[in-house]
Amino acid sequence: MGILDGYRVVDLSIAMAGPLAAMRLGDLGADVVKVEPPGGEWQRRAPAGGATGTELNASFLSLNRNKRSLAADLKTSEGREVVRDLVRGADVFLQNYRPGVAERLGMDYAAVREVNPGIVYVSISGYGDSGPYADRPGQDLLLQAMSGAMYSVGRESDPPAPAGTYAVDAITAYSAFEGALAALLHRERTGEGQLVKVNMLDAAIAVQMQELSVYTVGGVPQRRGAEPHGHTYIRAPYGVFTTKDGHLALAMPPLDALGEALGLPELAAYDTDVDGHGRRDEITALVRARLPRHTTAEWLELFAERGIWAGPVHTYADVVADPQVRHNGSFVTYRHPVEGEVTTPGFPYRFSATPPEVRRGAPLAGEHTREVLGELGYPEQRVAALLAEGAIAARNREEEMS
Repeated sequence: MGILDGYRVVDLSIAMAGPLAAMRLGDLGADVVKVEPPGGEWQRRAPAGGATGTELNASFLSLNRNKRSLAADLKTSEGREVVRDLVRGADVFLQNYRPGVAERLGMDYAAVREVNPGIVYVSISGYGDSGPYADRPGQDLLLQAMSGAMYSVGRESDPPAPAGTYAVDAITAYSAFEGALAALLHRERTGEGQLVKVNMLDAAIAVQMQELSVYTVGGVPQRRGAEPHGHTYIRAPYGVFTTKDGHLALAMPPLDALGEALGLPELAAYDTDVDGHGRRDEITALVRARLPRHTTAEWLELFAERGIWAGPVHTYADVVADPQVRHNGSFVTYRHPVEGEVTTPGFPYRFSATPPEVRRGAPLAGEHTREVLGELGYPEQRVAALLAEGAIAARNREEEMS
């Protein structure tokens, strides 16, 4: 039993930010009902980095565990009525439609609140639901570019560089997850539901609270130099460097200790903070020229002896095999009835009394339609009529596998 056991979440979201937020609520024990079209959410079938599955791609599997699927056509009045019936007993409603779509479908906050005044309604958008950019596509790379973060890494001759992960989607998801939990706490105290708005642009800006404050408070602009550097506002050396047999990451060491480790006594004459910024390119060039003399393991041993912050640069294969990752149980492995053994990233939190668990893998489209409608009190004849009209779709995995 999880912390949110007994809470129901109606998840109308697609892609990553919304589904990840809803999945985290499910990981904590909430009953998450994913409402999707009769043919299923488009991401079930979209290419996912070349990974193939029997029916569900890797991305969908990773973002939709601990959910049930209700397939309903919200373009029909009957389908909308089914979802409204589901909403009556729900605690959280989550959607990330483009502005105006929820209103056209009768699933906006005003309409949902009319059915359930205590609902916590979480709306995720790209740029906000109003303003000059409201209708622009809220895609991760586009928001990374607009957030300013791409000019905080690399060198001045490089093009702006995106992150190696869907950073804005993930940040937005956790903002929505946090907002839903806070609004639920407010409801526990007051009995009142409310509207929670989250947008990707604000989330991408908020996560740069240090960097942007250096600019807004300190007046220091982003200055990329001639040498590759991991962050414009952090002193040298800071970044990834080539060694004799690979690479290592080196993070703002004291220059006297670094000079001793590298056999560069001239570094001891530099002021770690002042010169670490003012002579960044020079220091980076000295370090870059020296590190290929030894292997990564040799350097890491030398650095550890002197308390210098350094570490290996992992591939995904290295991450999965890493002893600390294995010790932490950072990944979860379970049997999916269709896709077989599935291993995905696990839970980013630990609870002593109510640990999260994988109760079910990502559902097939409409797999739980009959189950959910039965819980809502729909007689079988009514379910059969809705199926015949195309307002809902259902899938019985057990019958198909028998």
